Formats: sequence, C-alpha cells, structure tokens
Amino acid sequence: MKLTYYGHSCFLLETGGSRLLFDPFIRPNPLAKDIDVEKIEADYILLSHGHGDHVADAEEIGKRTGAQLVGMFEVLAWFEAKGLKADLKMNLGGKVALPFGTVKMVPAAHSSSMPDGSYGGVAGGFIIESEGKTLYFAGDTALSYDMKLIGEQHSVDVALLPIGDHFTMGVADALTAASWLNCFRIIGMHYDTFPPIAVDDDKAMDQAMLAGKELVLMKIGQTLSL
Repeated sequence: MKLTYYGHSCFLLETGGSRLLFDPFIRPNPLAKDIDVEKIEADYILLSHGHGDHVADAEEIGKRTGAQLVGMFEVLAWFEAKGLKADLKMNLGGKVALPFGTVKMVPAAHSSSMPDGSYGGVAGGFIIESEGKTLYFAGDTALSYDMKLIGEQHSVDVALLPIGDHFTMGVADALTAASWLNCFRIIGMHYDTFPPIAVDDDKAMDQAMLAGKELVLMKIGQTLSL
C-alpha cells in the first residue's frame, strides 16, 4: 500500500493494483497549489459526503479518468446526473467487493449536502481491506462510540482521522477515537486548510506521544508506504 496526501482530506491510496482517491478537494485549496490535478489518476473515487471541500474536483477527475465513484447513494446520484460513473451507490453498513479488496461504509457524525444545497444523505467513512491490511478513512466526523464497534470488528492498521476541531474532532478526541479503534498509527487530516482548523503540529504530535500513539502529519504531495 502507498498513500499520497493532496491536502485537507484528500488522499490517493494505491493498493492491489488499483488507485483509490478519497474526497478530492485540491484546486480550491491554496495549500495544494503545487499539485497538478490533471496528473492525478484514479480507478475509484471515494466520497465520504457531499460538502464542497470534499467533492470539489470529483467531477473533473472522474470524467477525465473514467473512475468509478463510491459512496452514499444520494451523493453518487447527484454526480451520476452529471455523467460520472456511479454504479457503486452505498449506504451505512454496506460492503462491496472490488478487484483490490473490500470497501465498507461506516457511520460518521456529521452533516451532508451537495454544493448546490441539495440533499446529500448522511455522512460516512470507509473501511478498506486490501493486501492483508485494514485502513480506516473516517471522513468528517465527531467522536462517536461507533468507532469502538469498528475496533471490535476490525484490526485497523492505520486510521485517517480529522484533527482540526471546529467542524470535526480535534486532536484530543481523535486520540480517544484511536484508542477505541485499537489503532496505534494515526494520519491526520482536515486541518490547517482554513483558519478555524489550524493546528499546532508539534503540540499535536506531543499529545499523541503522551497518549501512546503515533500521529503522522503528512506534507502535501508526500507519499508513504503503509
């Protein structure tokens, strides 16, 4: 597995011969100005919910690459009307088997609407099982006891958790979530993009170390092997 960070909550996961792009929000993000959107390739685009800071580049990338969208029924139906591939409409608790492994959609405690204000269903996150590993992409969420259930049902190797506070969990709640998930390694997301979600990186990593966790704050454009 290889994971590349494109800022905010956007990641590209390369696993099992497939490329999974999560929540593409790149062009409107000034912190990601050095990322060339036209060079991003994807086989699947996973959308956690409909807010603009998670779907802004989905239409452009989806049409150019022919990627299959994965996510909540209402979100995918909205993009299907725009001509994107959206056969993998899901809802919370559902799992689909794909060439690289499986994707399960799990709850996220957050709102959801589309960029034009239309109904976006409910927000969610994803459990990815591939190459003998399990990755949890939480999406935008508050701390939720559902995470404890995820930890009981899955052996999570790495958790991508929001840490920016204000709209989602902050660092302290993300560390509690990691404990409930029984997961040592956290990759932070949904921070620094806007002033209300700015994070003190050193303080955040110190908090994680004191909690017995590893918090990884990737640089935009950085790739990690998982």
